[in-house]
Amino acid sequence: MLGFVISRLLQAIVVVFAMSIIVFVGVYAIGNPIDVMIDPGATAEIRENLIRQYGLDQPLWRQYFTFLSNVVQGDLGQSMVYNTSVTGLVFSRLPATLELVFVAITIATVIGIPAGVYAGYRPNSFAAKTIMALSILGFSVPTFWIGMLLIMGFAVELGWLPSGGRGDVGTLFGISTSLATANGWSHVILPALNLSLFKMGLLIRLSRAGMVEAMQTDYVKFARAQGLPDRQIVLRHVLRNISIPIVTVFGLELGSTLAFAVVTESVFNWPGVGKLIIDSILQLDRPVMVTYLILVVILFVIINFTVDIVYARLDPRVRLGGSR
Repeated sequence: MLGFVISRLLQAIVVVFAMSIIVFVGVYAIGNPIDVMIDPGATAEIRENLIRQYGLDQPLWRQYFTFLSNVVQGDLGQSMVYNTSVTGLVFSRLPATLELVFVAITIATVIGIPAGVYAGYRPNSFAAKTIMALSILGFSVPTFWIGMLLIMGFAVELGWLPSGGRGDVGTLFGISTSLATANGWSHVILPALNLSLFKMGLLIRLSRAGMVEAMQTDYVKFARAQGLPDRQIVLRHVLRNISIPIVTVFGLELGSTLAFAVVTESVFNWPGVGKLIIDSILQLDRPVMVTYLILVVILFVIINFTVDIVYARLDPRVRLGGSR
């Protein structure tokens, strides 16, 4: 097991380093932020001074190694637009995104997996067909359109929930979050529901497919022949066997939800990292863009690493294959 963990850890380090190069080159090779920052009537001297101040007069490879040495020291640079530390700026917005993603993933998991398991257990029932029909909506309907429908229905027409913003923030277990207040919950429900629909549909279809396949296997037939009730067969045997693909998708979707919550945050004016990156792209705030993208890469690597470890615990064949 130790050899498996070390192998995956070394792979993760290599991936992060390679992706940092790709991200840095991709961001710094596009556009010129000085054109956005200064007044069009500014003199050439002012322009040159700003270029030297931000090190944009250096070759790209030298800018990268300067960035890398600063990262090693814990310095991710200064925002060109907000004129503040990128680390502080990103982490000040991160709690809002994390709580939105947490609620969205919880909704998708609590509803998606049981619904998919039931649809697989009773595949020909009316309820199962209805569940599968509704799950298609999560794949086929654009997120921003569903978001606007939710705002029109629950905020504008019914007036039950607010249309945007984060709401009041309180303290829960020593953490500042809007989930600690009733007003905060009223603000997070709509964007979290909007963000969860795609993941919910995916988990429903994945759980249903695994359930249908597992219920036709020999070990289920033998368990039934021994007189075990279906409830015990499903909970103790079937769910364990279909958990590996569910764990994989859950881990990957957790990362993608954090990375691509941009649309939902823009529609609902949610003050998270996604909204920040949209503003940074429009203003060519390169340090913020690079920091966000590298954090997303690190997040995906950590999640994949964790999923690999969970895999190894669930299926020893994965661990043995990795060791070889």
